[in-house]
Amino acid sequence: MAPEIVIAVITAASVLGAAVVAAVPALLTTLRRTRGAVEAQGAETRAVTLDALDAVGSRLEARFNARIDDLRDDVDDVREDIARVREWQAGHDAEHLLISRQRPDPS
Repeated sequence: MAPEIVIAVITAASVLGAAVVAAVPALLTTLRRTRGAVEAQGAETRAVTLDALDAVGSRLEARFNARIDDLRDDVDDVREDIARVREWQAGHDAEHLLISRQRPDPS
C-alpha cells in the first residue's frame, strides 16, 4: 500500500472517530429529551384518557339514573292501577252483597 493511501485511511478514520466522539453527547442529550417527551406524552395521554373515562362514566350514570326514574314511574303507575282495581273490586263486592240481600229467600 502506498503511504498516501495509508495516510488517507488514517485521516478518514480519525475524522470519523472525532465525529463520533463529538456526536455522542448530542446523541445522549437527544435520547434524554426523547425519553422525557415520551414520559410527558404518557402523562398527557393518561390525563386525557382519565377525562374521557370520567365523561363516559357521567353519561352512563345519567342514562342509568334516567332508567331508574322511568322504572319508578312505571311502578307508581302499576300501583295506581292496582289501587283502582281494588276500589272497583270493593265496589263490585258491595254490589253483590246488596243484591244478595235484596233477593227473597227461596225457602
